[in-house]
Amino acid sequence: MSIIASTILFLSALSIATAQPKSLNLTRGSSLSPSGNSSSLLSQSGLFAFGFFPFGDGYSISIWFEGTPQKTVVWTANRNDPPLSRNANIVFKSDGRLILQELGGQEKSIANTTQPAVLASMLDSGNFVLFALNSTIIWQSFDHPTDTLLPSQLLRARSQLVSSNSETNHSEGIFRIKMQNDGNIVLYQYAVGIPMPDAQEYAYWSAVTNFVGANATLTLDENGRLYMLNSTGVNVKNITNEKIPSDGKKYRATIDADGIFRLYSHDLNGNGNWSIEWLEPGDACAPKGICGINEYCYLENQQAVCTCPAGFVFINQEQMNLGCNRNFTAESCSSKNEDTKYDIQEYQNSVLDDSAYAYLFSATKEECKQACLEDCDCEAAFFEKQECRKLKLPLTFWRTNLQVGGYSTAAFVKFGSGIDGMVSKDIESKKILRMDILIIGVACLAFALILLAFFAILICRLRIWTYKRCLSHETATEGILMEDVSLRAFTYSELEVATNGFVEQLGRGSFGTVFKGTLSNGQRTIAVKKLEKVMAEGEEEFKNEMRSIGRTHHKNLVRLLGYCHDGSNRLLVYEYMSNGTLTDYLFKSQVKPNWEERIKIALNIARGILYLHEECETQIIHCDINPNNILIDESGCAKISDFGLAKLLMPDHSKTHTGIRGTRGYVAPEWLKNLPITVKADVYSFGVVFLVTICCRRSIDINAPQDEVVLVDWVYDCFKSNGLCKLVPEEVNAESLERMVRIGLWCIEEEPAARPSIKKVIHMLEGAVEIPIPPCARSSVENN
Repeated sequence: MSIIASTILFLSALSIATAQPKSLNLTRGSSLSPSGNSSSLLSQSGLFAFGFFPFGDGYSISIWFEGTPQKTVVWTANRNDPPLSRNANIVFKSDGRLILQELGGQEKSIANTTQPAVLASMLDSGNFVLFALNSTIIWQSFDHPTDTLLPSQLLRARSQLVSSNSETNHSEGIFRIKMQNDGNIVLYQYAVGIPMPDAQEYAYWSAVTNFVGANATLTLDENGRLYMLNSTGVNVKNITNEKIPSDGKKYRATIDADGIFRLYSHDLNGNGNWSIEWLEPGDACAPKGICGINEYCYLENQQAVCTCPAGFVFINQEQMNLGCNRNFTAESCSSKNEDTKYDIQEYQNSVLDDSAYAYLFSATKEECKQACLEDCDCEAAFFEKQECRKLKLPLTFWRTNLQVGGYSTAAFVKFGSGIDGMVSKDIESKKILRMDILIIGVACLAFALILLAFFAILICRLRIWTYKRCLSHETATEGILMEDVSLRAFTYSELEVATNGFVEQLGRGSFGTVFKGTLSNGQRTIAVKKLEKVMAEGEEEFKNEMRSIGRTHHKNLVRLLGYCHDGSNRLLVYEYMSNGTLTDYLFKSQVKPNWEERIKIALNIARGILYLHEECETQIIHCDINPNNILIDESGCAKISDFGLAKLLMPDHSKTHTGIRGTRGYVAPEWLKNLPITVKADVYSFGVVFLVTICCRRSIDINAPQDEVVLVDWVYDCFKSNGLCKLVPEEVNAESLERMVRIGLWCIEEEPAARPSIKKVIHMLEGAVEIPIPPCARSSVENN
């Protein structure tokens, strides 16, 4: 019977295509384009349309309600692609493929089928389908949902709906609803392009339907009921209440951009809007990720509002849900600056996720507040049930004005309140002094004396100013001479002679090619780097950059000895590292470093990064930590090279927000997500280098078995399966190996906020702190 029915449907579709002047179907050789009257296909009743829908400054390929005033989009093809131009076309090829054809002849598939299609049709159910010659459906949009479920559409096991970015931007947003294999329906936070596990820390609502069993489906019927079907197709659970709608209502269930799953209805009469029949969760602040780091969410007219706590400002005023940063500079605990003052703001009835490094103790609310205020390392605290947790920033999933389980909670956030009262007292004393002078001047009424005194003071100040100017000029000149003592300025011809014409190449890095050379009649070996793709700045600007790098000294940083700025030639002279790069040391040397030596190398690298991040005069984010930028000296000590060179790159090579800089396999995920780059990007790259070092294998090895090609994935799989011994080439202590792998997995966490600081990494390597199980390795709440 099903074959007969599908044949009748197919023949009727063909007859409609022949009889109707308006496009209802696509046949081979036909096409749609954004311009003209052939931009879309209509369903038979005109309720739905498929084709080009306005998006940004172009178009998307979508399905939408054509029969409603709002033209609501319910499905989008290739939804993360940028807007299409007016020159794009949907083409039904003669070979039965439905493709998008762009300017220049570029093609992209819209519907992947296993056999050629002969007809494409937009059905009244909102389902866009492709038919084969035998009248069977070989592809349908209902099998590839985006953010909306329509009546008679099934959300099958292991399938999900992903929210849109906004009401007008239908690319993927940050929330999803998953139909899990065990029958449970769960709402999760979502990261575009990054697989996030179905884990507790990302879930914020569940239908609690895991009793339904495997291979269950979620469906919406014509009467506006969302319900569960078990594997045999029997209705076993209503998600929404049963109801009898008024005639002609149309329904859709959508996970909206704010993370709320809503059931909408529309009566299709007049210019009415969509009405909300049901929604979950009822709290608009419940979706995890609705507000960014260090922000708290509260309800205002039942809408979620994200704002910053005291002492913080929005990262981006244009997008206030991206998070907040401090508006003051926190003193390090080692500085012991007694002038620095802090205060704490209390936020009652709060809920927030704990930091991975928080610790717990019994206290009253006031004791919790005071304990954080007196602890230099404490940046925030959370009080709940007579227990206090001291926290480090960033704060995540923070909500206020909630009543949790009938008991009160509170969050305390530390912020800078300025320095002590000495400054204000000084200002007051100056005001009083000025008033005394004014009173004395007015009382004396000795205009002539005051005038003479004025000229005398003016002449005196002029002489003092002239003297100080001369003195400061002499001091500044002396300072420049002292700075230049440690760095030598070479001519190009000197370095050409020293390298014997740049013959012996040591390697090639992200900034240029490195050559071996000698100075002082062959008594000192050097490495000379010829910079490429650097800005054509003036000589003085280049010298300033060299002085800045030259003042950066640490035993785990490669020492800069001098530089050359000769015409268009810019070269750097470094100390020579006899054992080459870490890549050479691990994979090309005859004697491989043992386990203890590899741990020592990792600790050397971490200490060098700590100096760049926290201890040098100006914080430096390296942005390209990889084995080729780690050099090994004659004693096996690791040193970091190419630090501080970011400002020398040409503009198209120096982006820190939208462009990607780094080495394939070592780049942090935030480069790919267009997020601000912080020191945590270096921590991620260090994590990959660390795993490469301890496992003594490359980050990507195309000669390895398929499941071992990408090192970080292989390490993760071995950690889950308790097969860590396969990662190292020799037999090592199992406890030590697990500790090291845990450190590496913490460093390569997808979320920058979850990664430890490099100082924390050093404490882990030294065994000073416990290393919890990384989030990526924790078991999920629900099995897929």
